[in-house]
Amino acid sequence: MSSGAADRDDSLIRLAVRCRPEQGEEVLANLLELAPNGVEEERGPGWVEYAVYGGPGEVPDLGELRAAAGDALVEVTTTAVPDDWADRWADFHRPVVVGNRICVRPSWWEARDGLIDVLVDPGQAFGTGAHPTTRLCLALLLELEQGGEADGPLADWGTGSGVLAIAAAKLGFSPVIACDRETAALEATEENAEANRVTLEVRRVDVRETAPPGAPTVVANLTAPLLRVCAEQLGPGEDPGAEGPERASPRTLVCSGMLAEETEAVARAFAPQGLEVAEHRVEGEWAALLLRGRP
Repeated sequence: MSSGAADRDDSLIRLAVRCRPEQGEEVLANLLELAPNGVEEERGPGWVEYAVYGGPGEVPDLGELRAAAGDALVEVTTTAVPDDWADRWADFHRPVVVGNRICVRPSWWEARDGLIDVLVDPGQAFGTGAHPTTRLCLALLLELEQGGEADGPLADWGTGSGVLAIAAAKLGFSPVIACDRETAALEATEENAEANRVTLEVRRVDVRETAPPGAPTVVANLTAPLLRVCAEQLGPGEDPGAEGPERASPRTLVCSGMLAEETEAVARAFAPQGLEVAEHRVEGEWAALLLRGRP
């Protein structure tokens, strides 16, 4: 056997920062600047931990991680991942069924008969359907479909790997615009759209700097601070697809990515745009809102 494979360093590192939960959203936003392909999140009593994975030289250095956490830092840990990590990682990602209608699955699991199949492999960008915020958004999209509202244009603000955009397209929305600020996310969304045989319009948009694309229906799985930024970027008007510095508000907005205690602030941010809370859902510590334009 050639010594090349033995000499190559294929070890994987898990680099984790643990911080106080009340400052977790700010720390997460800073970490995503260092690790745009996403982070793993775990929570416990009095702490939230964010972890990134990669080979030597691929993960942020400890100084960058400590700087990202700032005064919220509790501790930083570095762990070598066992050699069988790939097998265990694949086993960890299992199909997610929402509302007995949609199944989000990785490619190594079979499609389920009778369910809308959303095929997304993890590892390229955010979003595998497993996080409560994604499930909450999918459930609200299903509610719109069951009410006969799954048609016309939809925009997905912060699409990640395209789970919500792909599901929306399969539910009947068209055209579907999927936007994100990260190149890795947009590439993953395009690949996943092709694998699912749906057509998406993929755009690079940083909602911190530019108003997100308008549409009558919007789904946004973003952190609470980013949702508030999106609200500030919108302007009232008659045309939901308007272009320009002031875009009209959507008629229907499904949003999540926020903790349950953050929903009131997010709802207040969208109120000036004529959007009111029609439904409020909670799963664990996470929440989602269905906002509708005033009649």
